[in-house]
Amino acid sequence: YMSKFMRLLVFFDLPVVTNREKREYRRFRTFLLNEGYDMLQFSVYSRVCHGHEATNKHLARLKRNLPPQGSIRAMVVTEKQYAKMQLLLGEPTVQEKKMTSTQLTLF
Repeated sequence: YMSKFMRLLVFFDLPVVTNREKREYRRFRTFLLNEGYDMLQFSVYSRVCHGHEATNKHLARLKRNLPPQGSIRAMVVTEKQYAKMQLLLGEPTVQEKKMTSTQLTLF
């Protein structure tokens, strides 16, 4: 059985009015970057995971590092589904240009 590459997508809206809220926002964003997530758009981050076990591990880590307030959602899709995403306006991010689904087969 060959495990699939999955994408863990994180969408969030966090309050950034008070200094504490701004600090929590920075802490959460830094956590995402340190965990290997790439920014797809403002408040939308994605991470490649190798199989369901790794995806569940990263979801658990994400849940342990949530800020006290805000709205955060996670969605898991296969790499094949992620590759079908259409960019309707704008340019691909630097990470999107670097990492294509064919490169994932080299892992």
